[in-house]
Amino acid sequence: MRGRQAITYAVTIVLIYAFWYLLSLIMGSNILPDPFHVFLRGFKEIATSSFWLHVQASILRIFAGLFFAFILAVPAGLVLGSNQKLDRLFSPLIYLGYPIPKIVLMPIVFVLFGIGDIGKIVLLTMIIFFQLLITTRDSARKISTEIIYSLKSLGATRLDFYIHVVWPVSLPGIFTSLRIGTGTAVAVLFFIESIATNRGLGFYIIDSWGRADYATMFVGIIALSLIGIVLYEIFDLLERKFCKWKNQ
Repeated sequence: MRGRQAITYAVTIVLIYAFWYLLSLIMGSNILPDPFHVFLRGFKEIATSSFWLHVQASILRIFAGLFFAFILAVPAGLVLGSNQKLDRLFSPLIYLGYPIPKIVLMPIVFVLFGIGDIGKIVLLTMIIFFQLLITTRDSARKISTEIIYSLKSLGATRLDFYIHVVWPVSLPGIFTSLRIGTGTAVAVLFFIESIATNRGLGFYIIDSWGRADYATMFVGIIALSLIGIVLYEIFDLLERKFCKWKNQ
């Protein structure tokens, strides 16, 4: 199955870059550089320390945002999803907070936390937090009351209930939410790194665009895309490892 998936990925990549090359011929390399020229520029860029400083800054912000969102949202989602009283108490806050596009809060976040790494990480955390919270809560809700009563009759503690029931049941949904959150984090990261900063792939892309250096701009786009793809595959791999029972 994995070999077939690898072949599918390879064919997809070949088709994308074939289409890219044909489009560059039609539009002209000055507007849309061909992929071979971009690859050559990419090899030059990865040999410079400044490029890796941008990559490092972006990876740090994404990982920090995912980490803090995970440790805050997942425990809260597990508790709310398995406790009807708490869920009813906090549901109005969730329903009011989730639909608000968090990116519009960027000026407030930057005023409170500054325009440096802390402000950017806080904004990423806020955006990913609600995705993880709602998915985890909804996954924990699937547990039937019969299972809860059965555990209580066996003398299981509340901690046993969370470790052996709530956590395994919710884990596939958590990984799905992490994969979705990765795409959201990369998209938001590009936006926030294009404002009031001089480090990160978002700045790298915007700066290249402003200088009409389109080959370098595409190098940045590919680098940022690869970060998202690698994170997506990592979460997919972890789900297959820790949720083997899912596909049985």
